[in-house]
Amino acid sequence: MPVNVKISDELVAEAKRYSQVYHRSLPKQIEYWSRIGKMAEENPDLPYSLIKNILLAREEADLEEYQFG
Repeated sequence: MPVNVKISDELVAEAKRYSQVYHRSLPKQIEYWSRIGKMAEENPDLPYSLIKNILLAREEADLEEYQFG
């Protein structure tokens, strides 16, 4: 369910830059950062690269299997 949240103009500007680089919408970029931050807090011993790979694997698992031919 969408909810309006007030965030700083600086965060919005930075998220816009990153969203363009990574081809995400602004809300999806902020959601992505939120998931990384949540995982980092829950698992302080995990390096960023591992957290990023875990999120990528989760997204790939949600994709349908490609059918050749």
